[in-house]
Amino acid sequence: MTRLSVEMLAADSVEPITSAGHAQLGIAVLAGIAVIVLLITKFKLHAFLALTIGSLALGAFAGAPLDKTIVSFTTGLGSTVAGVGVLIALGAILGRLLADSGGADQIVDTILARAGGRSMPWAMVLIASVIGLPLFFEVGVVLMIPVVLMVAKRGNYSLMRIGIPALAGLSVMHGLVPPHPGPLVAIDAVDANLGVTLALGVLVAIPTVIIAGPVFSRFAARWVDVPAPERMIPQRPSEDLERRPGFGVTLATILLPVVMMLAKALVDIVVDDPENTVQRVFDVVGSPLIALLTAVIVGMFTLGRAAGFTKDRISATVEKSLAPIAGILLIVGAGGGFKQTLIDSGVGRMVLEISEDWSIPALLLAWLIAVAIRLATGSATVATISAAGLVAPLAADMSTAHTALLVLAIGAGSLFFSHVNDAGFWLVKEYFGLTVGQNIKTWSVMETIISVTAGGLVLLLSLVI
Repeated sequence: MTRLSVEMLAADSVEPITSAGHAQLGIAVLAGIAVIVLLITKFKLHAFLALTIGSLALGAFAGAPLDKTIVSFTTGLGSTVAGVGVLIALGAILGRLLADSGGADQIVDTILARAGGRSMPWAMVLIASVIGLPLFFEVGVVLMIPVVLMVAKRGNYSLMRIGIPALAGLSVMHGLVPPHPGPLVAIDAVDANLGVTLALGVLVAIPTVIIAGPVFSRFAARWVDVPAPERMIPQRPSEDLERRPGFGVTLATILLPVVMMLAKALVDIVVDDPENTVQRVFDVVGSPLIALLTAVIVGMFTLGRAAGFTKDRISATVEKSLAPIAGILLIVGAGGGFKQTLIDSGVGRMVLEISEDWSIPALLLAWLIAVAIRLATGSATVATISAAGLVAPLAADMSTAHTALLVLAIGAGSLFFSHVNDAGFWLVKEYFGLTVGQNIKTWSVMETIISVTAGGLVLLLSLVI
């Protein structure tokens, strides 16, 4: 089951674990987040333990039975690891094959030779945007991060100057541009036109990704000047390699899962019949698990064997790739557990109920509702699904263009200020070797810039169109 389907299930079918009032729930959310931040920053507790304790504290403050809180946390942890953990593991294997075979060196050397100096952040945002179009954000991260870290290290660039544009490209695609799953869910909910939404989404995405990526990265690099973490950087292959893969075949191997997932998205749009045999085949072929697994198997030949690796050496490479990501998997899983505890406590429903009384323009209302649910639950997908369901009746009297803008307003709001209840927050933090404070100054601020910029552009377009 994909992360999208897991979160849709969580959003639609889970009964609240407590019947606490709005005030008590609001206090519980703040208290749970405060416990996590305090344990990590003040007591230097490992993030996995802090998130676990924070989830239990949230349930206690909300007045939920401890056994139900534990079930919510473990369910969220399990679904997150099931949906994301395997992808992270496969991405780590592919990244290690890429590094040990010399393929990553080939890509980095080519990028450094053709895009140096000031153009490097622009090259990274372009590559990330292309790769991120059909992918879940986490999949894009595990594919891009090894390249980002190696470019930063080899070219002596600030990690934030290179990393922020890459993350911005992935995140903007995640929230604004179909055929990404999030926008597709909103398009279906409000019955928007896919082509119009795609065109307007690209129109909004381009200036948004420029501002949040290459432009903001200048400031992020000054605020947080950190080197690429040595433990996460793919090491240069040993000099005993017989040869190394060519640039073309290496790039093709990296892009293989992207192409497979994009093909699935296009078939879903063109065929649009769940019972059709072709669509069912592509639903399997283009699933993130199969796509990345295929890339790993292909990579064993196009990267490993091309570099002269024996079967034993390929096996050793795979084994070495998994050890460094154990901590990341636990932290990301615990982040998913905390998010699920929030959802099951009824926080998302509370936000929806409160927002029913707001008397403001539909596009701004959609953005604000998505922002509130995103802040409360930490999930962009849950925010998109919930907000789209709430504002769907407003789309009945809208023009085709304004219905498309409604989808983009929801998508923009769903990206607002990622923090400690978002699994993506911990993924970025661990890969880049940042503290919680540094991650907030860079990643969280970048997400907020994307949300506000895209939301503002949507409102401006509504005045023109």
